[in-house]
Amino acid sequence: TLEETLGRSFKVTNAKKFENSAIQRAIQSLSTAQTLNSGVGTLHGAAWADAAGNIAEIREDVGRHNALDKLIGVLLSTNLSHRDGFALITSRASYEMVSKASAANIGMLVAVSGPTSLAINTAKESGMTLLGFARDGRQTIYANKQRIII
Repeated sequence: TLEETLGRSFKVTNAKKFENSAIQRAIQSLSTAQTLNSGVGTLHGAAWADAAGNIAEIREDVGRHNALDKLIGVLLSTNLSHRDGFALITSRASYEMVSKASAANIGMLVAVSGPTSLAINTAKESGMTLLGFARDGRQTIYANKQRIII
């Protein structure tokens, strides 16, 4: 089971729903928000978008896990995670990333690349909405589509 694999299971209680247009707005502005990456081109980003799809925070790092860790740290220290919003990552979604996000009670994680199968299972079991291949004008919903208003 997932609990055996991870050692602990987290359940997302954040039930906020998001318009598809807000998700697309955040996706479209993600690369512009990555100011460090624009200079070097080799950094991953993890961003927090508000309910309207405006990027409120972004953290960058050469490691995709580090970028998400930095974002979660900011969310928890500034109480942003309890506001209406969702997280975006410029990489694929692994089960570790989904686990970290669900532990922070992030209701939706949007990845520009595809998720692993274990990430999908982790998202389903935790109650997190997981999107992958999120690019301009499209995305694939892999888990818990109830948070998306199309």
